[in-house]
Amino acid sequence: MKIVLVVQARTGSTRLPGKVLLPIAGQPVLAWMIRRLRAAHSDFQLVVATTDEARDRPIVDLCQELGVACFTGHPTDCLDRHFRAGEAYGADWVVKVPSDCPLVDPRAIDRVLGFVREDFDHYDLFTNLLPPTWPDGNDIEVMSMSALYAAWREATAPFEREHTTPFIWERPGRFRIANIVWDAGPDCSHSHRLTLDYPEDFAVIGAVFEGFLAEGRIDFSALDVVRWLDARPKVRDLNARHRGACWQWSELGHLSTLQDRSGVLCWSGARP
Repeated sequence: MKIVLVVQARTGSTRLPGKVLLPIAGQPVLAWMIRRLRAAHSDFQLVVATTDEARDRPIVDLCQELGVACFTGHPTDCLDRHFRAGEAYGADWVVKVPSDCPLVDPRAIDRVLGFVREDFDHYDLFTNLLPPTWPDGNDIEVMSMSALYAAWREATAPFEREHTTPFIWERPGRFRIANIVWDAGPDCSHSHRLTLDYPEDFAVIGAVFEGFLAEGRIDFSALDVVRWLDARPKVRDLNARHRGACWQWSELGHLSTLQDRSGVLCWSGARP
């Protein structure tokens, strides 16, 4: 089984332009994220999927500098980018980790992929977002190439093309979906915001990285971050007004799975 972990990244963010290349401790955000992903122990090929626009050439150059495979594709159709990247690198399963999750926990990668390797023949999508329980910014979704192909071929709604997995989410009768619940503590999905969309998010993420890098640590866990921020509430609350903000807000009328998850199996700490 070949697993390809795809980080979709571009500089064209409207809320925080160029966010993946913003500097923290002398390196771009994306470089630190790649270092954290490489700290995972699971076997996967790491690919950064950016756009074919000239303004995203610095991402291609950074990947070359870091020795990371890079795929270029459609600027806004992330479903197309994920499918074609998976196809190009011979994936059986594709992992979707957005570049606005630079603090994603390497242990979370290992935990989700542990489920995939044990039960890949029973499910089409493994996610930790239905419902979210991990600190916001640890988004991991793993889909079979057959499910991804079906979505790529059939999805027509703009939000399905932009966000890759909603077509699969919304068809639990057709696709077998499993959700992996955070087992390290209480639900932190709305209390700790570690995703990068606004300047306030960058302030929090930069402070976290610099705090742990000062201790010589790069593979710190999500629980480490929660505890670090709870000890520094002024830092934790810099982006408090954005907690819970996500693209799904604007599409609630189309996302029945967010209200009815009866077709989604949730796993807690009882499994690997």
